[in-house]
Amino acid sequence: MLRWELLPSVRAFCPSLLAAVKRAKIRGMSTITFDTLKFAERLKAAGVPSEQAIAEAEVLRDVLGEALDTTLATKSDIAGVKVDLSQMDAKVDKLSWMMGILIALAIANFAKQFF
Repeated sequence: MLRWELLPSVRAFCPSLLAAVKRAKIRGMSTITFDTLKFAERLKAAGVPSEQAIAEAEVLRDVLGEALDTTLATKSDIAGVKVDLSQMDAKVDKLSWMMGILIALAIANFAKQFF
């Protein structure tokens, strides 16, 4: 969850950014373009100290990236997992056949040596 109360200058100076984030979340996008330099310059122009403006821009970039990366799985994500699981199931089937053959060979070799 985004914590806008930690960055009051975001609400004051970038309402369009807030709207873009909401649209991105609704559409299921995983990335958003964010110009940290322009944001920091707007804060400086509004009277925010330079170091604070740069720090807020970097924090906002990190928060946006994290918030958009931790969204719910989409249908394509679930379909990809299903494909991966079916491939893994096929590999497990092969492995169980191989293990069965190896055990049968070991038993046959054991029987050959003692009988």
